[in-house]
Amino acid sequence: MRTLLFVLAGLPLFGQANLDFLNHNRPVLDAHNCYPYKGDFRDRIDRALRTGFPVGIEQDLAWAIDPATGKGRPVVTHTAKTTGSEPALRDYFFERVRPIVEKALVDNDRARWPLIVLHFDFKSVQPELLHAVWDLLGEYQSWITTAAQTADPRQLAAFEPKPLLVLTEDADAQEDVFFKQVPVGGKLRLFGSAHTKEIPSTPKTEHDRLLATLPPEELLPAPPTNYRRWWNNSWYTVEEGGQHKAGDWTAREDRRLRALVDHAHKLGYWIRCWTLDGFDKGEDKGWGDSYNFGTHEAVMARWKAAIAAGVNLIASDQYEDLAKVMR
Repeated sequence: MRTLLFVLAGLPLFGQANLDFLNHNRPVLDAHNCYPYKGDFRDRIDRALRTGFPVGIEQDLAWAIDPATGKGRPVVTHTAKTTGSEPALRDYFFERVRPIVEKALVDNDRARWPLIVLHFDFKSVQPELLHAVWDLLGEYQSWITTAAQTADPRQLAAFEPKPLLVLTEDADAQEDVFFKQVPVGGKLRLFGSAHTKEIPSTPKTEHDRLLATLPPEELLPAPPTNYRRWWNNSWYTVEEGGQHKAGDWTAREDRRLRALVDHAHKLGYWIRCWTLDGFDKGEDKGWGDSYNFGTHEAVMARWKAAIAAGVNLIASDQYEDLAKVMR
């Protein structure tokens, strides 16, 4: 027994899932699709940053050839089909937030970090894009929350806090570049989402029903890894048929939402729900109708429920409106 204790004492200590790291495990506004569309709506990142901190900033990424240099670069865009005119990720996001991050580093108020949750939604996962993003993050690593790579993926290293926390989604191609290729002792620069249970091909109505009714334990059976630290949920897992089929917000749906959140937190994941909008068609500012509940009243009920349930990242295109509710 004494020998075992000495052996254990010599092992490195790894932190468990530290949900408190992100805003003390309280909800954060996640600015959905926070980038220009076809040259329009260039102020989205400024609008999101004005809502206060912490804040989530979603950047959809693709690979484009810079017409000036002929070289490829990561750009922010809503589609994998690029023209080269899209803003570069470096310019649109990193250089835009430089004054905020540099001031935060000087202030060194670590209890408030991360100030910004940078969320990547890759529109394509070709190796050159993934490696370019990894290298770009390396240039700004002094700004970015990291964690040490462990020999066992099930061992969660403690976060090394910085003003930015970078998240990405669940593609295995991303895990290969951003996690598996990082040597033990190296720094993880971003963290992926969990795999949700795949539902075999079924008619859409049955698929929607299963998403909204399967026990959370079936949708998310595995605990976090050192890389996969959060769970990304469409609203279809809460209400059958999603935003367009939603009726009145009921106690049953509230229980469903809370069950999903509670299960994620129990396992050690942060949870995101996307995307909660509610507006008249005349108010559309390039948001589209895909996630629209149709009225302010309908989305207000869901915003309040998500806040009360403890959803960590609440995605919406209506940054200012959601920020007012959260305050």
